[in-house]
Amino acid sequence: MTFTTRPTLEGTFGMVSTTHWIASQSAMRVLELGGNAFDAAVAAGFVLHVVEPHLNGPGGDMPAVIATADDPTPRVLCGQGPAPAGATIEHYRSEGFELVPGSGPLAAAVPGAVDAWLLMLRDHGTRTLAEVLEPAIGYARHGHPVLERVCTTIGLVQDLFTDDWTTSADLWLRDGRPPVPGSLVTNPAWADTLERLLEQARSAGGDREAQIEAARRAWSQGFVAEAVDAFSRKAFRDSSGERHSGLVTGDDLAAFSATWEEAATVDWHGHTVAKTGPWGQGPGLLQSLRLLDALGDEAALDPSTSDGIHAITEVMKLSYADREAWYGDGDVPLDALLSPAYASERAALVGDRASLEVRPGRPDGREPRIAAYLRGSGPDRPVGADATLGEPTVDRRGETRGDTCHVDVVDRWGNMVSATPSGGWLQSSPTIPELGFCLGSRMQMFWLEEGLASSLAPGRRPRTTLTPTLVLRDGEPVMACGSPGGDQQDQWQLLFLLRTIVQGTSLQEAVDAPAWHTNAIPGSFWPRAVEPGVLVVEDRLGDAVVRDLRARGHEVRLGDPWSEGRLCAVTRDPGSGVLRAAANPRGMQGYAVGR
Repeated sequence: MTFTTRPTLEGTFGMVSTTHWIASQSAMRVLELGGNAFDAAVAAGFVLHVVEPHLNGPGGDMPAVIATADDPTPRVLCGQGPAPAGATIEHYRSEGFELVPGSGPLAAAVPGAVDAWLLMLRDHGTRTLAEVLEPAIGYARHGHPVLERVCTTIGLVQDLFTDDWTTSADLWLRDGRPPVPGSLVTNPAWADTLERLLEQARSAGGDREAQIEAARRAWSQGFVAEAVDAFSRKAFRDSSGERHSGLVTGDDLAAFSATWEEAATVDWHGHTVAKTGPWGQGPGLLQSLRLLDALGDEAALDPSTSDGIHAITEVMKLSYADREAWYGDGDVPLDALLSPAYASERAALVGDRASLEVRPGRPDGREPRIAAYLRGSGPDRPVGADATLGEPTVDRRGETRGDTCHVDVVDRWGNMVSATPSGGWLQSSPTIPELGFCLGSRMQMFWLEEGLASSLAPGRRPRTTLTPTLVLRDGEPVMACGSPGGDQQDQWQLLFLLRTIVQGTSLQEAVDAPAWHTNAIPGSFWPRAVEPGVLVVEDRLGDAVVRDLRARGHEVRLGDPWSEGRLCAVTRDPGSGVLRAAANPRGMQGYAVGR
């Protein structure tokens, strides 16, 4: 038996895996009280806003992929808010920007996470809004033991909070200093906001769905929208070092609604893998699966050998070059990008040496376009020097700064959900004091250049890195999985799918296995860096493997032995009904629970 950091959980009642133990146990409580997977996921999502505020918040984003016991067809829930109506390329250029700022009010898209969670509860949940919000309100009102990483993050932005983002200082600093790890931290303003949403819900009468709709209106058209509108007009310092006002208005919130959409899928090794559409990076994983098959080499499917790591890395470079040229919220030739014929054409580019180029393809004969910024040098600024920038994730030196969040739930009836909430982290933008949360910074994923797949335009969704996964076998959902990690999310999920589906390893063994990622893809976060040839690996991968990879031209950077990957996963065997779950030990906060 292979040693693992914790057991793969097994049972028949319900399984939860999230990036924080309090969220996992809160979701399990909802299952124990008779709720289904969707009730439990919503409870976990709102708790994560409280206990991982450096990784996600109510002002952020949330895509999910789900399947129900009644209809196993995978569906995507899009909680990715779009660019505000006033967000034009001309506006940013007039302010002197070459890139959308990585933090501050001008980086904010329309908040999408809360409306998405409420839509999931309305359409597929069974419990009342009060029941699923109870844990989050309790932790926000009465406190929870704060993570060391939250305190560290607050310490990194302490001067900014004190000097300029004073509303954030009021919430997060204690006598001018960050809280002590393990001390009780509260957010009474957010607790008040949730309770006001419940008041609005109860005023709609006793019907569960009517109550949820009333809460959605209070969010998008009532007191929340009014407070966001007023605060967004104020100027604060952003990543440029200058003060700017935001663009999100109450009208923007009123115009947005989370939506249900078809999933992008490919059939692979007897399974169907479902992802978001190309407004997210998810189809890049599907392209990578296609390309690996097109290589026709079994050795390419082993992520623990130098042959496999080289092949997988080169495949991902090609997939993510296509992400840069073709993915966005618009006319994307997705059928061509995911076709076996196109995969064969692209796989022919994989050679014996590490490629140092960004090489997008020509699906349907179309000519690719990537940003002129990527063809230049870009600003010479080290990622991680400013804690407000980008997504809090593993930086390009392999150092862990934090991550985003993830939730997987499966219940005894066969309902399954994979969700990746993020954005609106405490260091992204100043706190709106009467609401207890801040806006996000997802707009940094747009380009300020016309004619690109992800060019900024009002009402367009930024091409998010958030990418949950659902896997089906013979038309039945069998796995929900996902990982925080920005541009690394699908890189780590690809390794996980190879290990579980192709190699047949247990969930926890696959989560624990040595992991790695490439930096040789254009970054989605400010300052949009790309490092040709760079491969960041956990140093327990082995000296012989590292030597061979370097001999093939990869610039291998050794990270700590437990620094790569943030995976969560749950599974269900349709034949037996046995449920399983695993969670990431890295960072010592991911947690799976079930019975």
